Amino acid sequence: MTSLRAQPVGIPKIPDSEAILNSLASTILVISTDDVISYLNNAGEQLFQGSASHLTGQDISNLIPSDSPIIAVLEQVKISGTAVSEYSLPLRTPRIGDHLVNIHASPLPDHPSYVILAIQERSIAATIDRQLTHRGAARSVSALASMLAHEVKNPLSGIRGAAQLLEDNASEEDKELARLIRDETDRIVALINRMDIFSDGMPLDHQAVNIHQVLGRVRKLGESSFAKHVKFVENYDPSLPAVLGNKDQLVQVFLNLIKNAAEAISSSGGEIILTTAYKQGVRFVLPGSNSKVHLPLKISIQDNGEGVPESIQNFMFDAFVTNKTEGSGLGLALVAKIIDDHGGIVELESHPSRTIFHVMLPMDTSSGDKKGTS
Repeated sequence: MTSLRAQPVGIPKIPDSEAILNSLASTILVISTDDVISYLNNAGEQLFQGSASHLTGQDISNLIPSDSPIIAVLEQVKISGTAVSEYSLPLRTPRIGDHLVNIHASPLPDHPSYVILAIQERSIAATIDRQLTHRGAARSVSALASMLAHEVKNPLSGIRGAAQLLEDNASEEDKELARLIRDETDRIVALINRMDIFSDGMPLDHQAVNIHQVLGRVRKLGESSFAKHVKFVENYDPSLPAVLGNKDQLVQVFLNLIKNAAEAISSSGGEIILTTAYKQGVRFVLPGSNSKVHLPLKISIQDNGEGVPESIQNFMFDAFVTNKTEGSGLGLALVAKIIDDHGGIVELESHPSRTIFHVMLPMDTSSGDKKGTS
C-alpha cells in the first residue's frame, strides 16, 4: 500500500499552482501550438482587459497582432524547442493601447505542444522620461563646454604664451616653474577640448548608413586595442534596413559602448554580444512635436561583466558619472547626446553578470531597399 507523504508539522500548506500564478505581477499565458490560448492568469486579465473565461479558447492573434515581434518569438520557440527572452518589445492594440514589455517564452515542460509566455510590462512613459533626462544632461554639458571655450580656453592661451616667454628668459630654476605652468595649461586645454565635442556646431548631414559596417569597423578597432581579451558574438539581421544617421558619429557611439563593455569584463572569459534586429519600434510624441517617432532599428551591446550598481543606473548617461576608478564620465553622456541628435533612444539594462545597452534608431526611408547601404 502506498502511503501519502505527510505535510511537515508547523509548515503551512503550499497553495496550488494556479494560486501562485495568479499572485504574480507578470502576465502568464499558456498557448497551444495551433495558437489557441489555454490559460491566462489574473495579471493577464488586467493587461488584456478581459476575463480568463472569455479569452481562453481564443486565437492569440485576437490579443497580440500577427505582425508583432512577440508572435515571431512564439514561432521561434515552436521551431527551436528552446526558451527565448526578448526585452523592450512593443505591444500595441486598439484595446489596450501602447505598452513596452519584456517577454520570456519557453516550451511547457512535459507538454511540448504548449508554449508558456511570460510578459513583464515596462513603462513607455518611463522610457521617454529617461530620454528627456538624457537630453537635458547633454544640453547642460553643451552649455558648460561653450562657457569653458569662451571664458577659460582663450585666457589660457595668453597664460601659456606668457609662460613660454618667461621660460626663454628665466634662470634654470625659474624655467622649471615656467614649464610647469605651460604643461598645466596644456592639460586643462586638452580637457576642455574633450568637452568641445558636446558643443552644438553645424548640423551634420544624415544619410543612409549600414549599421553592420559601423559595428564591423568598431569591432576591428576593439580587437586591435582595448578588446583583445574579448570574444565577440554577432547576431545580425541580414536584411536590416539602413539607419538614417551620420556614419562618423555612429562609429563614435558604438566605439564608446563597446569600449565601455570591454572595460567592464574580466581579462578571461569575457564576451560581448552584438545584436541587430528590426522591431515594430516605439511610437511616441515628444513634447513640442505633433508627429510620432518611429524607431524600428534596435542595436544591442551585451557584456558579461559584473553589472552596473543599481544606485547609479538611472544616472549613467549624465556627465561625470562613472563606476570606473579611472574615467572622466563623459563617454556615455556623449552617446546620449549623439543618439538624441539622431532622434533615437538609448537605454541601459543591467543585471549581475549581464549589462545591455539598447540603441533604437530611425531607418532611412529614402529608398525601398530593406538592406542598409554605406
